[in-house]
Amino acid sequence: MSDPVAPNIVLLMADQLTPFALPFHGHPLVQTPALSALAAQGAVFDAAYCNFPICAPSRASLLAGRMPHAMGVFDNASEFPAEIPTMAHYLRAAGYRTILAGKMHFVGPDQLHGYEERLTTDIYPADFLWVPDWSKGPAYRPTGVGMGHVVDAGPCVRSMQIDYDEETAHTAVQKIYDLARERTAPFFLTVSFTHPHPPFVARRHEWDQYADVDIDPPRVPAIPYAELDPHSQWLYVAHGQDRHTVTAEHVRRARRAYYAMVSYVDAKIGEVLAALAAASLADKSVIVFCADHGEMLGERGMWYKQTFYEPSVRVPLVIRAPGVAPWRYPQVCSLVDLLPTFLDIAAQGNAPVAPVDPLDGRSLWPLLHGDARCAPDEAVAEYSSEGVMAPSRMVRRGPWKYVLTRGLPPQLFNVDTDPLEQHDCAGRPDVAAIERELRDRVLADWNPDIVDARIRASQQRRLFLRDVALRTSAFPAWNYEARRGDAQRYVRPATATGPVGAKPRLRFPYVTPTPPDRSAE
Repeated sequence: MSDPVAPNIVLLMADQLTPFALPFHGHPLVQTPALSALAAQGAVFDAAYCNFPICAPSRASLLAGRMPHAMGVFDNASEFPAEIPTMAHYLRAAGYRTILAGKMHFVGPDQLHGYEERLTTDIYPADFLWVPDWSKGPAYRPTGVGMGHVVDAGPCVRSMQIDYDEETAHTAVQKIYDLARERTAPFFLTVSFTHPHPPFVARRHEWDQYADVDIDPPRVPAIPYAELDPHSQWLYVAHGQDRHTVTAEHVRRARRAYYAMVSYVDAKIGEVLAALAAASLADKSVIVFCADHGEMLGERGMWYKQTFYEPSVRVPLVIRAPGVAPWRYPQVCSLVDLLPTFLDIAAQGNAPVAPVDPLDGRSLWPLLHGDARCAPDEAVAEYSSEGVMAPSRMVRRGPWKYVLTRGLPPQLFNVDTDPLEQHDCAGRPDVAAIERELRDRVLADWNPDIVDARIRASQQRRLFLRDVALRTSAFPAWNYEARRGDAQRYVRPATATGPVGAKPRLRFPYVTPTPPDRSAE
C-alpha cells in the first residue's frame, strides 16, 4: 500500500512542565537534549497557555477544543461527558487510527473518548474521589496536596511516577514499530507522561546531572501572606504552607529534583522520537509537544499550579512538521487551538471534517505556513477546582493579562514590561480602556454568578455519590485497566487512603514523610 498523503500526528505531553524550566525558553541550567533538538527543528510558541491550570480540565479542554465550563468540567473529579467529540473522534472520522499511551486523567465511564486503543491505565482515579467542597474553605484538600512534596524532595531509585512513565514509553515505542509494520492508515498517537509532576523525587542518574550550588533561586522571593492577593492566600492555605516551615535548602532541593525530572521526561520523549526515526516515520509525521499546565516552583513562595501567574498557566508548545520552517512565534495562543490545527493537518489528502460543535480555538496551521491574518492572539483560561472558593477567569491579549475572580478585586498585568507580574495595573486611569475591554471579553461567554451556582450544585451531587461509595466500598469500575494489577499500582481509592499517600508510600528507598510543623501554623 502506498504511503498515506495526510501526515501522522504524534502528540507528546509532559505534566506540570513550566516553559521557564526549558533551555529553549531561556533556562541556563536544565538539560533537555531531545526537546531542545525538537525545538531547533520546529515552530516554538513563546506565549502559549493552558486553558485551566490543573490536570483533568486542561486535558479535556485540549482534546475537545472547548473551554472547560462549557462542558461542565470544573475540577479534577468532574466527569468528561462522553457526548463531547474530541480530536480523537474527529481524526478517526478523517481516516486516522487513534492510540493513547499514558496519562489523560479521564473522569467518568468513558475511558477512551475517541481513542481506538489505550495502551496503559491512568495514574489517577477515574471516579469522584477528588471532588472539591467549597463550603469547607480552601483548607479542604481532597487530593492531599501539601508541602511534604517540597520538604521531602530528593533522589530515589524508583517511584510510582517512574514506574508509570517507563511503561508509557515502552508501550509507545512498541506501538510505533507495530504501526510501521502495518502501514495501513495515518495515525494519531498521543504519548503522555506524568513527569515532572510532584512529588519532587528524581532518579539518581538525573539528580547527579545537577549540583546544589548551581540551582538558581526563584526570581521573585516569597511574599508574606499578608501581602498576597486573596486568591494566592487561598492557595497558601490549600497547599498547607501554614503547616510546614520551608527553608532555602528545601527550595533548592525541590528545584534540583524538578530539573532532574525534566531531564528524565526529556529522555523518555527522546526514546519515542528515536523510535519514530528508526521506523522511518519521523519525516511523515507532525510532532507536537506541550504540557497540560505549568509549575510555580517556589516563585513568589508559591508551589504547584492553580493560579494564573505565568509559571503556572504558561505552557511549552512546539510543532515540528514537514515543510514547516523552524521559527519562534510571539502570538498568544492556547491548547484549545490544537484541535482546529489538527483538523487542518488531517485535511491534507482527506475530505475536511467539520466540527459538530463550535470550537473555542483557532488553527495555527495557516500561521505556520506564513499567513498571520487568521492567527490567534488571545488565550482564555479558567480555574474552579480545589484550593479556592470561587470561579476565576483570565484573558491574555497582546501584552495584557486580566484576571477576574468572583467576589475579589480584578488584576491586570502587562507581561511584556512586567514579566514577573509584580505590578498590578488594575484600577489605573491610564489603562482603564484596556481593563474594560478585557473585562468585557472575560464576561462575554462566562457569567461568574451562574458558573458559581453550577459548580456548587455539581460539587454537592458528586460529594453525595462519593460519600456513598466510600461508605459502601463500591466505587464505580471506571478505571481503565491495561494489565492485571493496575488498580494496585497507581492512585485509586484503595491506595490513596491512609496516613501516607500512594506516591510517598511507593518511593524507594522509602522516606518517612516530614510531619507538619505545628509551630508554623
